Amino acid sequence: MTPSAADELILLPAREQARLIAERKVSPVEICEAALARIERLDRHIGAFITVATDQALEAAKAAETAVMAGRELGPLHGVPIGIKDVEATTGIRTTVGSRVFEHTVPGFDSVVVERVRAAGAVIIGKTNTPEIAIHMGTVTDNDVRGPCRNPWNLAKTTAGSSGGSAAALAADMCQIAIGSDGGGSIRIPASFCGVFGLKPSNGRVPRARGLGRPDPNQFAQSGPMTNDVRDAALLLQAISGPHPEDPQHFLRSIPPDFSEGIGDGVRGLRVGFSPDLGYGAIDHQVLAQVRAGLTALEGLGAHAEEATVALGFQYADSFWSVFGANAYVQYGHMLEETPELLTPGVREVLGRGKAISGHEYARALRSVSELRMTVDSLFEQFDLLITPTTSITAFEPGKLPQEVGGVRIDSVYGVFPFTYIFNMTGHPAATVPCGFVDGLPVGMQIAGRIGDESTVLRAAAAFEEAQPWRHIRPSV
Repeated sequence: MTPSAADELILLPAREQARLIAERKVSPVEICEAALARIERLDRHIGAFITVATDQALEAAKAAETAVMAGRELGPLHGVPIGIKDVEATTGIRTTVGSRVFEHTVPGFDSVVVERVRAAGAVIIGKTNTPEIAIHMGTVTDNDVRGPCRNPWNLAKTTAGSSGGSAAALAADMCQIAIGSDGGGSIRIPASFCGVFGLKPSNGRVPRARGLGRPDPNQFAQSGPMTNDVRDAALLLQAISGPHPEDPQHFLRSIPPDFSEGIGDGVRGLRVGFSPDLGYGAIDHQVLAQVRAGLTALEGLGAHAEEATVALGFQYADSFWSVFGANAYVQYGHMLEETPELLTPGVREVLGRGKAISGHEYARALRSVSELRMTVDSLFEQFDLLITPTTSITAFEPGKLPQEVGGVRIDSVYGVFPFTYIFNMTGHPAATVPCGFVDGLPVGMQIAGRIGDESTVLRAAAAFEEAQPWRHIRPSV
């Protein structure tokens, strides 16, 4: 197969790849080899993958081909290459969590998410880049195992984090589907910066169990789909969703709906609330202009949009940190005691701050989370969807986090993403769709929905994608 033909193959949506494989028009090995060849050609410049699982991927692709030829029942993603964020444990494939503590760890087990990805038939081509333990207060994807992940739209810019590797791999078409995780915006922020689609499911929709750290309380974080195509995201979400007996959370124990069912129904009649700033966030005026244009496009499709009255504040950032930071210490704090010399200074600081959170601070934060959830729930009594910018700005240079946005001084940590972590706290599903560019860098529009209603979020995102497609607009990597 020529390089151009291989690229054409890997550029197809995941569902098209799966269809061609099922119809025996393309071999899973051909698609796998095409993905691996593109990674080999491009990733030395980008750093999207910490580990490229060449041997394991080819072995899985050959097994997938055997299944096709034997006429066995095939999963919805049979033979399709997928990138897995390197926080998910993978049997036989190195899992580092971006940390030197786990640099040489090859687990003998899969996380539940990976187990379900394999059951759907997807072929894992590698583990995507993430900051150490998926936390970086500088909003970049970098670590001492692989180094920085660069934005395919401009290699001098960051992908943000913490699912920066998955976002970059998609933007550079090294694969068409990937797994990310989102504890405060870690799917949506890099997806926005890299011009791809990303969805944080409702809290509890996707089970979280079997990691390298100690059990994750799963209060804010969710694994979720990152793709170049909304319909692909619906397929991937379907594959990884649903209750699991090992998952400690108690939300959404019901069987999930068919997430693809409503796609294609459009947005006519949907009530859409719009907030440019959630009442407190700074926003670059050019970014806001692109998001407003996206809202106008949805109105043109028949949605009823109006300004939503929202007045939040940065006190919720403090509550977010109290829960998130304490949970991070519960999950990875043992490394602070056992192997501090292998941790970066930033992670030692984060875990130290998490350890220092008192019981009454944690309890006060949980009360604040409940109050915020009630506030956001009340908005969804009025609206079917809530739209905001995904981030305040477009991608910036690593180490040059802006101190001011739109003439307003911003918080050094949360100022770039004041619109994402709110929905981790409340549990509502939220996605980002590419909605334009500012100075050649992608802008994302965030679409949030009622808890448990990913279907309407996906339906609106797919309608927007059809009206303003983004797949054909690719970075010249």
